[in-house]
Amino acid sequence: MKIKGYNGIILDVNLTTGKISKIALSEEYIVNFLGGRGLGAKFLYEEVKAGTDPLGEENILMFMAGPLSGYPVPSASRLTVITKSPHTSPVNRKYKHSSTLSYSSVGGFFAPEIKFAGYDGIIVRGKSPNPVYLYIKNDKVEIRDARKYWGMGTNEFDKRIKEELEDKKFQVIYIGPAGENLVEYASILHTASRAAGRGGVGAVMGSKKLKAIAIRGTNLPPVDDIVRYNKLLEKHRKIFKNSNRTLNWRLNGTAGALVSSSKRGSQAVKNYREGTFKDIDKIGAEAARKQYWVKDYACYTCMLSCKKSGVIKVGPYAGISHDGPEYETGTMLGANLLVSDLAGLLKEIFDADDYGVDAISIGNTIGFLMEAYEKKLIDIKFLDGIDLKWGDVDAILKMMKKIIRREGAGVYASRGVKFLAEKIGQGSSDFAIHVKGHELAAWNVHVNPWTGISYATANRGACHLNGGNPKSQDRGALLDSLGICRFAFFGYRNDGLREFVNVITGIDYSSEDFRKVGERIYNLERMFNVREGFDKNDDVLPERFFKEPLSYGPGKGKVLTKEKFYGKMLHKYYLDRGWNPNTGIPTKSKLNKLGLV
Repeated sequence: MKIKGYNGIILDVNLTTGKISKIALSEEYIVNFLGGRGLGAKFLYEEVKAGTDPLGEENILMFMAGPLSGYPVPSASRLTVITKSPHTSPVNRKYKHSSTLSYSSVGGFFAPEIKFAGYDGIIVRGKSPNPVYLYIKNDKVEIRDARKYWGMGTNEFDKRIKEELEDKKFQVIYIGPAGENLVEYASILHTASRAAGRGGVGAVMGSKKLKAIAIRGTNLPPVDDIVRYNKLLEKHRKIFKNSNRTLNWRLNGTAGALVSSSKRGSQAVKNYREGTFKDIDKIGAEAARKQYWVKDYACYTCMLSCKKSGVIKVGPYAGISHDGPEYETGTMLGANLLVSDLAGLLKEIFDADDYGVDAISIGNTIGFLMEAYEKKLIDIKFLDGIDLKWGDVDAILKMMKKIIRREGAGVYASRGVKFLAEKIGQGSSDFAIHVKGHELAAWNVHVNPWTGISYATANRGACHLNGGNPKSQDRGALLDSLGICRFAFFGYRNDGLREFVNVITGIDYSSEDFRKVGERIYNLERMFNVREGFDKNDDVLPERFFKEPLSYGPGKGKVLTKEKFYGKMLHKYYLDRGWNPNTGIPTKSKLNKLGLV
């Protein structure tokens, strides 16, 4: 290839036929979509027809690296998993299986290993008749039997597969029982604790009977300008080394936000009824470091070391060694369920990861069930005898197991809060906290309406990482396509990343062309959803945020108004995007400017 920094090859595996092939990656795709999320969105739009069953043979599952993956660029660790979601749906279905695309990012070491092995991404097609895993070692690619691993939790599997591979340098991603049982919000795990958690990517992997992908590589494409590249490395390493933000990430990771968010009134508490958790100090970063954390971990070439791990030393869960809490896991399985028992919270996090389920969605779903039970909209019989009360860790663990196994109430709960609300009725949709069927994350909306814009307009359904305006959304799409962790953006800004891409690839992006890549990706994702039947009617928030003010804390009395949110903020968002404000659909003029028509 004329373009450096890429292998120019996508590994293509068809599990139905067993055919393994290589796709030449076009330079046009590279220039316009970079890699990661962008490249996945392009392949998905071109190859997956509208109305395709997300759990059917025709859906594809992609694992995409970025142009910075594999190089010692600080925090260039992220892998993006892209597919059609099994967990979203529009208000007005155009097809039986209408749903959004799904993209989910995970750190660690897998994305760099894709590049080392000689590829820029992996596409998995079809369905295997029996459980299998992919073995990839440079050019050697095999579909191997995984029947003995089916049903195994991620913690045990992570150990067992490494024993079979007999090479610790292999990097592995995998699903747990949640993905195998097609729980709609199942996740894909890496290192037993890093998760591509959102949008049901694990369920798609399970539908294909693919337990895992194990990959090992030994090469890396050359860079275009090694002199400028080395100067940039030195410059940005110093920026990270001397930044107080780096020190803060190392000290607390994302758990540092548990207390600060609660004090602002922006936390999800008691199924989003409140924004402040009165017992937050019992499960925050300071408590975790004092009682639990023993080690800080970093992803590939990352100086932030935000991953925290420890051991439960006393009580009924003594001996469990795992990661967390992070902000999302600590809130959704802690504050949102009124759990103030740190050891119990850590057990919940361990089980969620071991099952291979999205902690955000399952915490949201259990919170919904707790409220429905509290309001007597469902009884204990509906819950299979589980007395599901706020703060009861034992009851939460039992319900999690029901959901993962899809037994009893778990049959409905495994499909999330939108489906549950349709099943229960009685006005429960008002407190079913989702957008497009995708459960909201751990940030409440009452005190920050722009978070509501982030949730309402996210292409994968409710997404806290989406950003509340077009500029931040386009930047997020760009970062996910580069393979850079969003936590590290402060050390680069746009020009730093653009310079790295230019010296590695030889592409001479201007600032405007580079920015436009992110905008192009975001609009293409929107068009995928439009083709499935989504429009402005689906960019809506749960009624709770408009009807029920927060009752205590710094956000007391805060509530959104529909006139301001929909009539002004969302309307302006569509105009700023260049979308039709009456439909929420990108205009032909906008698509022409981005080269999408």
